[in-house]
Amino acid sequence: MSEGRPLLADLAAFTTGLREQPPPAPVIADVKRRVRDVVGNALAAAGAEPAGIVLALAEEMGGAPEATPFIGNGRLPAASAALVNGTLAHALDFDDTHLPSVLHPSASVVPAAMAIAERLGLGGEDLCVAVAAGDEICIRLGMAGYDGELGNSVFFERGLHATSICGTLGAAAAVAYLMGLDEARTGHAIAIAASMGAGLLEANRTGGSVKQVHCGWAAHAGIVAADLARLGLTGPPTVLEGRFGFLQAYLDDRAHPEALTDGLGSEWSVTQTFFKPYPANHFTHAVIDCALRLREALQADEIERVEIGVAAPVLRTIAEPEDQKARPPSGYAAKFSGPYTFAAAFLGGGGLGVYLDDFTDEAAADPRRLELAARVRLRPDDECSGIYPHQFPAVARVELRSGERREVKVLVNRGGPQDPLSDEELATKFRLNAARRLSEGRVEQLDDLLGHLTELESVASLVSLCRMDPA
Repeated sequence: MSEGRPLLADLAAFTTGLREQPPPAPVIADVKRRVRDVVGNALAAAGAEPAGIVLALAEEMGGAPEATPFIGNGRLPAASAALVNGTLAHALDFDDTHLPSVLHPSASVVPAAMAIAERLGLGGEDLCVAVAAGDEICIRLGMAGYDGELGNSVFFERGLHATSICGTLGAAAAVAYLMGLDEARTGHAIAIAASMGAGLLEANRTGGSVKQVHCGWAAHAGIVAADLARLGLTGPPTVLEGRFGFLQAYLDDRAHPEALTDGLGSEWSVTQTFFKPYPANHFTHAVIDCALRLREALQADEIERVEIGVAAPVLRTIAEPEDQKARPPSGYAAKFSGPYTFAAAFLGGGGLGVYLDDFTDEAAADPRRLELAARVRLRPDDECSGIYPHQFPAVARVELRSGERREVKVLVNRGGPQDPLSDEELATKFRLNAARRLSEGRVEQLDDLLGHLTELESVASLVSLCRMDPA
């Protein structure tokens, strides 16, 4: 950041500058994988009740047929299509995660960018550059809220959903890029979006389906913000660092504004974002991996009790309230339960180790799973707390009925830079997800287009394949 220059000006210059100097090839290759991941996650969520509710509202609101929601039969205004598709993208908790900012960048940015690319008749190369810009800005806003001394995201400590708060600004930047807005109006789009982002995390703890809509709303709001800027609405130039700006309002004196601009354009954070191997809250993933390792040598009836050590800050999400986490009231609530996810993985998940069928309401009520979950307790662990939030580790200590004890540690999460998912694993995830909605032939067509995304002349041809085959 230049002395006296607003942070917003640097973000706007970065976004518009990508027209002259696009992201390097490894970044674009990474973004292509993220677009495919988001599309697959969204298709798998087609039956999610909140997405159906959002679609019903979008259809009631009506408007110009500009872009295609993945569910339903017609087309909607771009902002409404992004609302539906962003809800789908986040509904299953299967979307990518950046650490240590603890947010999911692509589930807001990709649906917004796809809707505008379809509205404007743009191709896959433009889409990828826009997503790179939007994801990068989203992540950097999240990192401005990561406090090393605290050892956590300040957003998360306050119960704020950084994913949807920062994702709104990231979506606005991506959309402004696709609209061809100049630097000034791109800045206004991001500044306007700062007044629109929102999201609380209480649903992670005690239930409710509203969190599934957070990324849809962020995608919707990002488009509205960019359209308002296009038509002349303005935002404050110091919207980020100002006395009543984004950083002060959300983070007080714990903000790290340098995270927004240090290395911006030369160092890319998006490539460090984790892909999720399991459709559950990311805090449970190492718990799942502990169970998968233990089940190779043990039977459930051998287990007397299980104590799982995790980072202290995650207990609020996956261990409390203790009674509810031991008996989650729904399949969706089970995604946020350490005891349940351990039991589901130990007793035999499907597909990827633990998969979507492990998180139906019926699966969450399975007596065998609940009986094992009742023997599981989560506790704070100093080693895990010291690693968090750069990883979400877990240590499982099992006491057997024979008196023997076993211990398994998972200190590095699968799907990140230190233990990446292979291209084949990501392809399997996509195909399993897409096949829940589409025919085998259509899945193959869609996979091929996504694999050649930067060569695609029209995003509309891609989106059209995301609808179910005609009956």
